[in-house]
Amino acid sequence: MPNTETSVTITVGETDVSALYIRPTQPFATLVVAHGAGAGMEHPFLQGFAEAMADQDVATLRFNFPYREAGRRFPDRPPLAIATWRAVMDKAAGLSDGEPLWAAGKSFGGRMASMAVAEGMSAHGLVYLGYPLHAPGKPEKLRDEHLYGVTVPMLFLQGTRDTFATPELLEAVVEKTGPTATLQWIEGGDHSFAVKGVKRGAAEIGASLAPTVASFLRANA
Repeated sequence: MPNTETSVTITVGETDVSALYIRPTQPFATLVVAHGAGAGMEHPFLQGFAEAMADQDVATLRFNFPYREAGRRFPDRPPLAIATWRAVMDKAAGLSDGEPLWAAGKSFGGRMASMAVAEGMSAHGLVYLGYPLHAPGKPEKLRDEHLYGVTVPMLFLQGTRDTFATPELLEAVVEKTGPTATLQWIEGGDHSFAVKGVKRGAAEIGASLAPTVASFLRANA
């Protein structure tokens, strides 16, 4: 029987954002999922990922940041993005049945989740679907300082061809972060996890990451 997707509205300050909730019959965890800078929650990558997570017995709540909800191109500044994360996590807690509540995100969304946790937002752990450690071609400007204060389990799921994270630099950051951080490479994957020479749609690519993420959530339940 297919899992049902439900539309949810979440208030952030004086605005509302949309969210989509999928809850399988007996989830062992809830994963809140944020989109990247250039695409919203309905992108096929996130749709495929969320549906596949439900098949792994994980509920998901994915949402739009306010800028995306308003149809703007440029991402919200960190204070608003972090406030959005807090509001969505509160909503997810109310929808759950007490199972562990995780925060995840594609690129920008994952980075904002990590900043929110570093500033005190409660989460059982973090999952990064391509962490943007630095802008392409600018490895000298790392976005890593706040990570060293995060003590919950973290999974860095990264493509080896991702221009937003030089492999050697990301490996060093994860090692410095300590035993709570795990790095798993997707061989040949770019920032969207597409592998050169392998023809797959975005939904299939997103779905392919679900077993690895679910295994990490189970191991750190």
